[in-house]
Amino acid sequence: MTDQRRVIARVIAESSDHPDVEEVYRRASKLDSKVSIATVYRTVRLFEESGIVEKHDFGDGRARYEEMPDDHHDHLIDIKSGKVVEFYNKEIEQLKEKIAKELGYKLVGHRLELYAVPIKDAKKS
Repeated sequence: MTDQRRVIARVIAESSDHPDVEEVYRRASKLDSKVSIATVYRTVRLFEESGIVEKHDFGDGRARYEEMPDDHHDHLIDIKSGKVVEFYNKEIEQLKEKIAKELGYKLVGHRLELYAVPIKDAKKS
């Protein structure tokens, strides 16, 4: 792995906010000024194809990335701020298994994304 790829991997691993490629580039270029946006695009694509990072589309028109999680989690997206909250809910996990079984399937994976606004903003609507 090249030094630039190490920097990009570090930026993604240390991110808790699911950055897009442009944000990964901004952070990586602060650590290594020789990192180009093209290198970030190529590296993120390579990491995705290799199963190192996971790509998300949270409905804002930007591909967002996170290091491949060790444990399953779902996402709640604040559509006002763009903040992404990771969560795990045992009841949701049990319900998805039950639904698949009732429909005659064995569930092998899923993604759940909840889109929300803060309660204080929802009361204004």
